[in-house]
Amino acid sequence: MVGTTRTFELFRFADTVQSVTAEVRCGEPPTMGDERYYAAEIVLKSDFVTGRVDLWVSLEDLDEWERCLDTLQAEEGVEWPAGGRGAWLAVLPEDPVEVTVHDSPSTQIAVRVPIDVASDWLEENRLRLDHVRKAVAPAS
Repeated sequence: MVGTTRTFELFRFADTVQSVTAEVRCGEPPTMGDERYYAAEIVLKSDFVTGRVDLWVSLEDLDEWERCLDTLQAEEGVEWPAGGRGAWLAVLPEDPVEVTVHDSPSTQIAVRVPIDVASDWLEENRLRLDHVRKAVAPAS
């Protein structure tokens, strides 16, 4: 399937009204320096605001997201991805889960979304991470 690009959700925080997801395009990634990055977008949808912001995801970012899921399971907040390359999000595992999407440094706009996630949201996001890892494995 050379040249085929497929999109996978890396994570999804959603309820019946709003959601925040990260969609990673898996296929032939461009290379920046010594690291391979995959094009991705953080997608926010709600009755109030809808938007998309671009970012680049590396294999190291996937490992970092796994550590973030562990931290969220311990009921501590996280910020992802690290490094200040562009867009990022902060997640607080409260009731409801609070996700803030930051478009930085371009517009410096941040949108905070409280989301009543399902009880299995951590397990579902671990499965999404596994799917992305499998999709990028042949190219790594």
